[in-house]
Amino acid sequence: MMFSLFLLASVVPSGQAFTCTPVAVWDGDGPIWCAEGPHIRLSGVAAREMNGSCSPGHPCPDADPVAARDHLVGLLGTPHGQNRTGHILVRGPAMRCVSRGGAGGTRTAAFCTSPRSGDISCAMVRSSLAARWDRYWGAHRCD
Repeated sequence: MMFSLFLLASVVPSGQAFTCTPVAVWDGDGPIWCAEGPHIRLSGVAAREMNGSCSPGHPCPDADPVAARDHLVGLLGTPHGQNRTGHILVRGPAMRCVSRGGAGGTRTAAFCTSPRSGDISCAMVRSSLAARWDRYWGAHRCD
């Protein structure tokens, strides 16, 4: 089923609101795979890659990548295994997201709000497991 979801992923146009029911997570800033098809890269934040590196030109938080990923999974729902690509499988409630456009490949940059944890980008920055990325934060506000 995960393989078929990957084939359905496409970039949600900037400014469009959409629903994302999280089903898998790669690292502390995404992608988050949605049951509805999109793959989300959290807008306005940067987390370390799973190998511990930081991409050139990205903010680089002083945080363990596994801790960041696991925290994001906890904000979204409950983990229930790992798929063959290494994504952590998650069960959680549907989130409301607003697209900021493409984030490379088939990923959509988005700010998302979960009924479980509120604004996910804000929660990741508050945790210090991801760094705020002003270039992509824009006028976004945390409540």
